[in-house]
Amino acid sequence: MRIAVFGAGAIGGHLAAKLAAAGRVDLSLVARGEHLTALRTNGLRLIEGESDATYSVRASADAAELGVQDYVVLTMKAHSVAPALPAVMPLIGPETAVVTMQNGIPWWYFHRHGGPHDGKRIEAVDPGGVIAAALGPERAIGTAVYIAAEVEAPGVIRHGYGTRISLGEPSGEKSERATRLAEEMIAAGLQAPVRTDIRSEIWVKLWGNLSFNPISALTDSTLADIIADDGTRAVARAMMVEAQAVGEALGVRFPITVDKRIAGAASVGAHRTSMLQDLERGRPMEIDALVTAVQELGRLTGLPTPTIDTVLALVQRLARARGCYPG
Repeated sequence: MRIAVFGAGAIGGHLAAKLAAAGRVDLSLVARGEHLTALRTNGLRLIEGESDATYSVRASADAAELGVQDYVVLTMKAHSVAPALPAVMPLIGPETAVVTMQNGIPWWYFHRHGGPHDGKRIEAVDPGGVIAAALGPERAIGTAVYIAAEVEAPGVIRHGYGTRISLGEPSGEKSERATRLAEEMIAAGLQAPVRTDIRSEIWVKLWGNLSFNPISALTDSTLADIIADDGTRAVARAMMVEAQAVGEALGVRFPITVDKRIAGAASVGAHRTSMLQDLERGRPMEIDALVTAVQELGRLTGLPTPTIDTVLALVQRLARARGCYPG
């Protein structure tokens, strides 16, 4: 089995290291800059608690050197997918599956969704339809990733917590290709359940990202700070209630309540969200896949999203002023 991880940062690097440790697949990484140099010179190092191991991996900045793959795992942020398409395409053959590991609403969301919106494109995550046209939504395998990791230094990944990556076909079927990939991930020490309703799992994770991420960026606050403050917690809760209505109008099932989801976020503690970290470091922020897409889906379903609209306008303005909004 040939697997290429495109965007070997924190999540991609962690996945690649686990697969490399298992030694069962033909693994490649697409990376660049200091990260690529470190991978080629020193290998891929994964630190997990007391464990510290380094793996020799095939890495290149040029996907054409790696050839056609059985699975291409996209682990860059959602707004980076469209610009990366020319570099991704050499990995794609007639039977290649594309595994999407981005936060937020995925570009393939309405592929085989069923109902009146089947096949519809979401402009916020696939402007002009360029991603679907290039990759083809029929290739997509969705995920919900529950792993915290960070790039400690070029070529060095530190794992924080979590081992679960849920997989699912847009159609809801338990396909052979999803099952085979899950088997390899399980052999690598990960939890990899194959879900029949991956969209609902994506929404439950999105629930928190949609609300806490932009609020944290706007207020320079950790999760614990936001939830401890009555005002910001109320704003986050209102956003989540609006998002739940939109999701349920699209057939999503939320297995927990809003308040239980907030309690789960509170248990994480003084965490600085990825959106806040991106703002601090002057990097593009994941606004559209996490927030704009939900606003767009609200318009599609005819449901009001006033709190989401307000927070979105504010965080877009902040991001533009700091040069952190790719648009």
